[in-house]
This record gives sequence, structure tokens and C-alpha cells, in this order.
Amino acid sequence: MESLVHTCSALLELPRLIKSERMNKPRKTIVFLADGMADEPLAELGGRTPLQAANTPGMDFIARRGKSGTLLTLPSKFPTSSDVANMSVLGCDLETEYCGRGVLEAASQGIHLAKTDVAFRCNLVSIADDGTLADFSGGHIAQGDAVEIIEYLNEHLANERYRFYPGVSYRNLLILSGSEFSPDVLCEKPDDNAGNVVAGHLPRIQDGMTGAEDTLSVLLELTRRAMEILPSAPANLRAVAEGRLPANGIWLWSPGRAGSIRTLAQRHGITSAVISAVDVINGLGRCLGMDVIRVEGATGYIDTNYEGKARAAIEAAQTHDFVYVHVEAIDEVSHARDLKLKMQAIEDYDSKIICPVIRECGDSFTYVILPDHPVPIALGKHTRTPVPVAICGPGIEPDGLQEYSEIEAPKGALGALFGPDLMEYLYPGDNK
Repeated sequence: MESLVHTCSALLELPRLIKSERMNKPRKTIVFLADGMADEPLAELGGRTPLQAANTPGMDFIARRGKSGTLLTLPSKFPTSSDVANMSVLGCDLETEYCGRGVLEAASQGIHLAKTDVAFRCNLVSIADDGTLADFSGGHIAQGDAVEIIEYLNEHLANERYRFYPGVSYRNLLILSGSEFSPDVLCEKPDDNAGNVVAGHLPRIQDGMTGAEDTLSVLLELTRRAMEILPSAPANLRAVAEGRLPANGIWLWSPGRAGSIRTLAQRHGITSAVISAVDVINGLGRCLGMDVIRVEGATGYIDTNYEGKARAAIEAAQTHDFVYVHVEAIDEVSHARDLKLKMQAIEDYDSKIICPVIRECGDSFTYVILPDHPVPIALGKHTRTPVPVAICGPGIEPDGLQEYSEIEAPKGALGALFGPDLMEYLYPGDNK
């Protein structure tokens, strides 16, 4: 713990921030997005949240030098998924621009979607012998094994109407091509269904809706056939032999067609960059006109290259008005309901990314810390509770709070923000 405090000791020496609420040129901003970090008080932590119990001098610095509040990122009309949450944080109009994460992940991979194509996220999952969902991530399948399994699925199931595409680990894609297909299929999230019988949570058509019957038929057939053939895939045979969970099923969800999302340059007249290990965030960044910065060794898990992401953020901040530094690891271990790893992931983000970036970039930047959504350890899935947000930078008067947490942030001067309010605060005046 002492080493973490020492790592950030230089932050306390930064001079007072300039008192000017508006600037002629765009505010230089770095957003630290800690995926799934928000939580609830836990008895094993003495009634504190993991964020309160973790050692986070970098996050506390932002709260102490600035203002705090909350942000509602998952409005009730939309899925409780990271694509919705990050679109909210980045100021998108969900009513007109929400397109499903399949489309965003296709954009990240540079896959062209025709107007009639429908893109689905395809999780490689582990299904227990009793038919329940054992792991939505296929045992956090290694990249090489995931690519091998996607190739196996294409070899046995793909044709001119549908094809699978590899992504990052368990996060892959299915694209249906043809005017007969529709995105109007109800699909549940796999990470909401740990331990549930898979057959009871398959895609379906909402009562009273028509036009998606062909789509549903294909989805159900592919899901059934994948469960039949995947146990024999060489990558799964190796996994079983080595005592690992096999990726012996697929879970299809979050469908959509390519639409129109206004860029951050169009909205706010700014240059921007995104740093993330996962396709849904990089794809959203591409749709928003952000420069997507790939970091070698960024995995989307606790073994990610934190130092590389910090260096990439520091370099991007010199050439862009707005830098979005996304870390997936906290979300992954929260879904696994692993409190020890959640504490570690929070502290790693703080000590290995937030502190070095603030120390290097100094007091001319605006810094923002927030999660995209909560993933309480007690539940292991997303909730719609507003997330804590703290902002410090030139012209932002401190509101007196001394730490960053779910409990303290609602007391701050920012108040209760909704969706695009955060970007409007940072860059007032939406450029229509």
C-alpha cells in the first residue's frame, strides 16, 4: 500500500488549477473510464464498497481538486450493456443513434456492413453438462484458441448468408447477409445469465412483432448446431485434457444494422482518440471519428499492458483535445464476482495509468474519472444505478469532497447528470 501512495506523491505538489470557467480553445481532456468499477457496500469490507476500500490516490486527487456528481448511463429503455453506457458517456443520442454492439465491433474490425446486413455479438461460452451457462467468456479463452474455434464454426456452419468473425478472446461476431434478416429479435445478455439453463434464455421475437421469423430460425439453428459440433473442436479437446473449461457453445445477442452516429468533431469541434483492448469500445470510437490507438499487450483482462496504455495516453494527449482511456479488466473480474481481483484491478488502474498520466501531463489538462456502469460483486452483472464521476481541471472550482467513491460523489457540486450532460459540461455548445 505504501508504494502506491509513493507512486502518486508527486500529484500533491501540482499547483492550483487556473480559475477560468471557459476557454477560447477546446478543453484538453483525458477521461479515465474504469469499466464496471462501481459497486455496493459489502459486509466483508466493513460496509465499504471496493472502490472505497481500495487505495486510489489518483482518483482521490481528481475528486479533491475538482467537482463530483453522478451520471446515469443506462436509461430504462435500453439494454444494460457497455455499448449503451459508453455511448451515454460520450454524448451520443441513444434514441436515434443506438445500433447494437455487433455493429460497433464490426466497425472496430473494419468489416463493411451492407444496408441489409445484421451484425450480432457472438460470445464463445462454456455450457455445463446440465445445460446451464457455466461461463459467458468460455473460460476466458485464449486468443489463438478463439480464432481456431471461429474458423471451425465457419468450416462447419457458414455459407453465403451468414459467417462468423473472430474478435478478442470470447468476443466475436456473426453477420447475417440478406434482405430477409432483421435486427428485431430479443436477445438476452450472457453475463446476466450465469448458472441459468441456456435453453430458457435463447433469442425470441417480441409478442406482436413480425418480420424476424427467418432471423430467429437461423439463430436457433446455429446455436443448436454449435452445441453439437464444438465439443469436438481440437481447441476444446485440448482444453478438457488440460482441465480447462471448453468453449462448447455460442451466445448470440445485441443485433443491429449500421446507422449514422455523429462524430465528436461534428458535435463539439474537437480532435479525439480512444485507447481500449476491446472491439466494442474501439468500434464506437471509430464511429465517433476518434483515432483508435492500439496498444500491444492490451488484453481486456487483469494481465493487460497498463504501462503501455498509460504511455499511449500521454502521447495522444499531446496531439488530441480529448483522450478516452478505457480499461476492461475491472468489469471482467466483477462479473466473476472475485472481490480480491476487483480490488487489485482498481488499484492497478490507479497506480499504473491514472497516476503516471496525471504526473506527466500536469495541471493544464482536465481529468475525468468514472465507470460506465456498476457491476456489484454481489450480483456479478450490470445495474442501472448512476455511476460516480469526478472532474478536475482549469476553471473547475473544488467542491470540498476529499475522495472519489459511490458514497461521496452524490454529495458533489456536479449533481445528478444524465447521458450527454457530461460531454456538454466539458465542451459546452453542441455543434448542430
